[in-house]
Amino acid sequence: MLQPILHYSGHFLAPFLIAWLLWRNADDSRRWWWAALIMLATIAIDLDHLLADPIFDPNRCSIGFHPLHTIWAALVYAALLLVPRWWVRAIGLGCLWHLVTDWGDCAMQVW
Repeated sequence: MLQPILHYSGHFLAPFLIAWLLWRNADDSRRWWWAALIMLATIAIDLDHLLADPIFDPNRCSIGFHPLHTIWAALVYAALLLVPRWWVRAIGLGCLWHLVTDWGDCAMQVW
């Protein structure tokens, strides 16, 4: 019961907290909200699950299995943090946070 709560709150609630922590003092007072929505939109990297057969397997770890959940993808997401545009950094951070959340889900499967 705890695993799905942590997983889905990591995907859908944590981006708002992270964005608020990082962008609340920006020049534009709404920037943290936009950053949160951008980070939330990075859930789209889960579209790579459509390439798997079966599409959903509750016992499969996404990390390292799906193309957008690999170390190579993570390196691209990390490189986005170097781009001097707040919205590009929000995309990179959102994707990396997505991987962290999925990794936590994988770790809980082992326990």
